[in-house]
Amino acid sequence: MRDISSKQISLRTAKATGVVLCSQETLNLVKADKLPKGNLFDIAKAAGFLAAKNTHNLIPHCHPVSIDGMTITYDYLDNTNQPEEFRDLQGCYGVIVYCEGKSIGRTGIEMEVLTAVSVAALTIYDLLKPLDDTEIEITSVKLLKKTGGKSDRKKFIHKNTAAVLVCSDTTASGKREDLSGLKIKEILAGFDVETIDYQIVPDDVQQIKAKLQQWVGQQVPFIFTTGGTGFGPKDCTVEAAKAIIEREAIGISEAIRVHGQMRTPTAMLSRGVAGVAGKSLIITLPGSTKGVQESLDAIVPQVFHSRNMIEGEGH
Repeated sequence: MRDISSKQISLRTAKATGVVLCSQETLNLVKADKLPKGNLFDIAKAAGFLAAKNTHNLIPHCHPVSIDGMTITYDYLDNTNQPEEFRDLQGCYGVIVYCEGKSIGRTGIEMEVLTAVSVAALTIYDLLKPLDDTEIEITSVKLLKKTGGKSDRKKFIHKNTAAVLVCSDTTASGKREDLSGLKIKEILAGFDVETIDYQIVPDDVQQIKAKLQQWVGQQVPFIFTTGGTGFGPKDCTVEAAKAIIEREAIGISEAIRVHGQMRTPTAMLSRGVAGVAGKSLIITLPGSTKGVQESLDAIVPQVFHSRNMIEGEGH
């Protein structure tokens, strides 16, 4: 199964539909509740709910999903009701099944609502086949919409620029190769963010401040530092950044620590801060590549929306 442990937890929604076609005479019996096996809607709804809860047992690569809300509703397809999504079924008769679901988690709920629609439709088929075994057909099972996750995150991805500052005595002296700064550049590139400057400085408050002030003066939209966020005697990046930051963005650093704490217990020891200086957003990240990856997993691409806010364009 695909590894989703790095994904952010968010509200996911999905809506799916499907149609069980039948003859006009059979549909009239459904409307009159005169089926030999009883009311089909309650039975099909229960079957759909059970199917949704067992999707991960039916489809091998589906992760178990917490279903925090789900509704299954029905409509009639006939000469008085032709929904826009079924334009190709004009002149047909049948029962339309709709399913909407909500889940707060790391992966979407679209497979669950599609499974619910499919099994509810199969149940309706089973209940109608004694009356109409020649004209019954399940068709048009499809996803109508979904929100949350990757589909929503795309709206935050647009061309931006950034600068990356590596803060480390050993890296600045050439004794150790930089990996975390290069990891930041790699991740940013995946979100169409160009790193226009990349520098390495020792653990020195004045040198770090000078470089941050230079980039703020150049109005670089996003400034990322790596290293110097811990409790070591030489860790001073946080102090340097705080001296430059005019308005602290507590939510960003909180999101980083919460996301990291779920994966690496020592993430709580990071003193990293974030905030706005001029028209730049400064974000201090840990010095390890794993810390950088987990931190950026927590905040990108949503954090890029801050540029609109800083420029006065609102939300």
